[in-house]
Amino acid sequence: MSRTARLFQLMQALRSGPAPKTSVQLAQDLGVSPRTVHRDIDALRGLGAVIDGEAGFGFTLIEDATLPPLGFTNDELEALVLGLREVQLIGDPALSDAAGAALRKLQGRLPQRQSHRLSHAVLSATRFDRPAIPTIEVAELRQAAWDERTVEFAYTDAKGDDTRRRVNPLSIVYMDRASVLLSWCHLRRDFRVFRLDRMQDMVVTDDSFRPNRVSLLRDAIARIRADSEAQERDTSA
Repeated sequence: MSRTARLFQLMQALRSGPAPKTSVQLAQDLGVSPRTVHRDIDALRGLGAVIDGEAGFGFTLIEDATLPPLGFTNDELEALVLGLREVQLIGDPALSDAAGAALRKLQGRLPQRQSHRLSHAVLSATRFDRPAIPTIEVAELRQAAWDERTVEFAYTDAKGDDTRRRVNPLSIVYMDRASVLLSWCHLRRDFRVFRLDRMQDMVVTDDSFRPNRVSLLRDAIARIRADSEAQERDTSA
């Protein structure tokens, strides 16, 4: 198999199935060694493909330079409209405005037939009870998570107790009643969840925890799943 053909097959493997995909999985799919997969990943990155991940964790195709922009099926377009309208309802002001701008950009760049479909989409989203309004600048918190910078803030828990927290922000989760921050807490030396509407006086520090956000988030999600499964077993016992 030529290298060009192998790179094409690697792109197809990254596009298909759940992500991330480990080098061992990709090597089995392609019939090559994991070392060859790592070299080919570097080659694809050099050609413009944005591939997130690292050895030992797996790889995810973030942006495919070979695919034409805005090539959506009708169902994909309906899903985008529904998702963006939901973000307009539950997102912080900056994110809500961005969702509206994204919808307008889509409408301006789609073919006429699909632009009409976007304007008159069958699906929509509404909320009679919106999540509690955050008391911090969520856009700053999102950027801190992307930049992998530690943040500090005052926090009032459900019992009314006040503490000052210093955390590594990992992910913001938009839930039914409130938006929450999933983080590694320096005070408790463990994963903790904080409601954004109970946070005050947030400061983004210069302290970096790069490149650990992905691995910490993976461990946090694994912990949540394990705790949930344990609760289900206790309930059913």
